[in-house]
Amino acid sequence: LGIVPEMEPRPDHASYLASWLSVLKNDKRFIVQAAAQAQRSVAFLHDLQSESRRDAA
Repeated sequence: LGIVPEMEPRPDHASYLASWLSVLKNDKRFIVQAAAQAQRSVAFLHDLQSESRRDAA
């Protein structure tokens, strides 16, 4: 694949993580809401896959 791991973190990694930490500190429900939205997305995709299998049968 040609992917070479970098041993030194990129400078923007720290700011990226800091931005998420700020969101999580300011909104205690954020992670639960994000997980619920992710679950709805998975259920939607699962339903699409089930419909596709039914149509193929």
